[in-house]
Amino acid sequence: MLNILAISGSLRAASTNSALVAALARNAPASCRVTIYDGLGRLPIFNPDDEGERTPLEASELIDAVTQADGVIISCPEYAHGVPGGLKNGLDWLVSRDAAVAKPAMLVHASPRSLFARAALAEIVRTMSFALCDDVLEIALLGKKPPDVEAILAEAENRLAMRDALNAFADFIRAH
Repeated sequence: MLNILAISGSLRAASTNSALVAALARNAPASCRVTIYDGLGRLPIFNPDDEGERTPLEASELIDAVTQADGVIISCPEYAHGVPGGLKNGLDWLVSRDAAVAKPAMLVHASPRSLFARAALAEIVRTMSFALCDDVLEIALLGKKPPDVEAILAEAENRLAMRDALNAFADFIRAH
């Protein structure tokens, strides 16, 4: 069974990106276990002076989770045409580690309008030496209220799209 770590780049309680990664976990095929990392908001601001023996526990937990995962899925909103600071901070804690090197990664999106963040995040992930999967899942949830988000994510067509995306990512992981 593949162990996939899913990260939402949003800290909002009613985040559509968090709802999407939760739905991915619920709809994972039998060959995959999707675990959600929810510690971005607890990470201290990255400081290279705090690496090594001084690495904070919260950062160590993220590094360990990425290291132990067979692949990483990131769902990211766009703030001011960029990647949210909390997600970028989390990725910064991984930069000087081996956790990201050749680690399969896939980006998923809850908004069709996040084009700047998508490009920036793809560039960041590639620069960090993640192996970025070309397959992308997008389910348009922007501006929807939580009950509507859940209804959209429960639609048969979207559940199938999530399973297909996870199966494609699983194939990508096995090929790497």
